[in-house]
Amino acid sequence: MTTILITGGHSGIGLAAVRTLAARGIDIVLAGRSLERMRQVADELRATHGVTVTTLTLDVSSLASVRACAAQFRTAIEAGEIDPPDAILCNAGGRFDGEISYSPDGYETTFATNCLGHFLFVELLLPTLPEQSRIVYTTSGTHDPDTMDGKAVGAAVEPDALALANNGRGGRKALSAGKRYSTSKLCTMMYVYELDRRLRRAGSSVASIAFDPGSVPETGFLRGMPKPVQWFSNTSVMKWISKRIGLVTSDVEFSGASLAAIAADPDYANHSGTYFQANDGTLSAVRSARISYDEQRAAKLWDDSRQLVHLTAEEEPAQLR
Repeated sequence: MTTILITGGHSGIGLAAVRTLAARGIDIVLAGRSLERMRQVADELRATHGVTVTTLTLDVSSLASVRACAAQFRTAIEAGEIDPPDAILCNAGGRFDGEISYSPDGYETTFATNCLGHFLFVELLLPTLPEQSRIVYTTSGTHDPDTMDGKAVGAAVEPDALALANNGRGGRKALSAGKRYSTSKLCTMMYVYELDRRLRRAGSSVASIAFDPGSVPETGFLRGMPKPVQWFSNTSVMKWISKRIGLVTSDVEFSGASLAAIAADPDYANHSGTYFQANDGTLSAVRSARISYDEQRAAKLWDDSRQLVHLTAEEEPAQLR
C-alpha cells in the first residue's frame, strides 16, 4: 500500500488530488492548519475508499510548527503507525494581498509560507523517504517574467532569500503582493532543481519535481482581492480572455488529477528535475524561466535558506550537504 503526504490537501487542487489518490487505494497523510477541515476530508476518504488517513497540524509559515509536525510524523513512522511516504507533495501556499505582513519568525509572510516552510519540511523528512520516492512542489507559471502569467501578476525579482525574507524592513519599500508571489514561485522552481542536483550527486533515487497547476480561480487563490474581482475571475468571460491573452489556465479537477498522477504514476518516476504544467486540459513537461536554471544563484538561495531556517548539522540530511 502506497502512502502519500500532502500539505494543503484539504481544499482546492490538493483536495482534488487526494480524492484521486484515495480512489486508487493510496493512504493519505494530510498536513495543514485546520484540523476540523482535515477531519472532514479524512472521514470522506475513509468512508468512500476505505483508505487510512492521518492528519497532522502544520502551519508552513511557522518554523516551529514545521519542526513539530516533522517530529510527529517521524515518530509515527518509527512506531509503525504510518508507513514511510512514497511521495511528499509540497502543495500549501498562497498569495497575501494588502499590507505586507510577517511570519512568527519575523520573515515576510509570502516567502515564509511558500518557500521557507517547505524547504525546512523537506530537509527534515528526506531521511524517511524510501528509494524511488518523489518530492513534488506546486509552483506557478507566474515565476517566469517572460510569460504572460509572470507579467500579469508582477514580474519576479532577484531570488535573494535574505532580501525576500526581510522585504519591507528597515524603511525599504516593500514589493507588491504580485511580485512577492511570483518571486516566491521562482525560488520554489530553483529549490526543485537544486534539490535534484544534490540528490543526483549523492546517488539518490528520490525524485524532485515541479508542478504548475495553471490559473484556477475557483480554488480561492484570490480570496484577498475585492469581491467583484473574485466574482469576475470565475466567469466564462474571464476564462475566455485569459486563454486569448496567453495565460496558462486549468480547472480544479484536471489540475488535481495531474498532481496525483505526477505523485503516483509510474510514468513520472524518472522525471526528477522536470517542470510539468497543466494547461487547458493537457499536462506536459515545459521549460521554466531562464533564470531558474542558474546554478550559482540556486546554490546561494539554498545556503541562505538554510541560514534563515536555522538548520542544524543534526537536522540536515547527509546527501544534501
